[in-house]
Amino acid sequence: MTQPATGGCLCGAIRYTVTAPLANIAACHCSNCRRISGAGSSHNAIVPSTGFAITQGTPKRYQDTAAASGNLLYRHFCDNCGSSIYSQRAKNPEFVVLKVGTLDDASGMRIAMNIWTESALPWMHIDAAAVNHPQNRPA
Repeated sequence: MTQPATGGCLCGAIRYTVTAPLANIAACHCSNCRRISGAGSSHNAIVPSTGFAITQGTPKRYQDTAAASGNLLYRHFCDNCGSSIYSQRAKNPEFVVLKVGTLDDASGMRIAMNIWTESALPWMHIDAAAVNHPQNRPA
């Protein structure tokens, strides 16, 4: 994938640039990620905060609490079109969890890991060749 990468929301109000390398996707199947994505899982890339910058607009922030761990999570989205852009754990602000569906070009990326597979919907395909965790990945 070419660097820097760019992306944004559906309506174009929010734009961002990623200067950190992007290669692998982690799919999360927890109920909160399913709800925020409106799909069977949320597809994410973990990016150092120093390699991510909002270049246009200001995302709205929603404070979420993870059901299983109780960890505080901030979800950032466009308040015009509703596109989920990224999230950050309160405990780990040095990383951004980027929603890869908002990238302008995600070619060359692949799902390398699935987490919370124990709560995956029965119709979701989970590739056995990927690293799969029934709950969150180990620390």
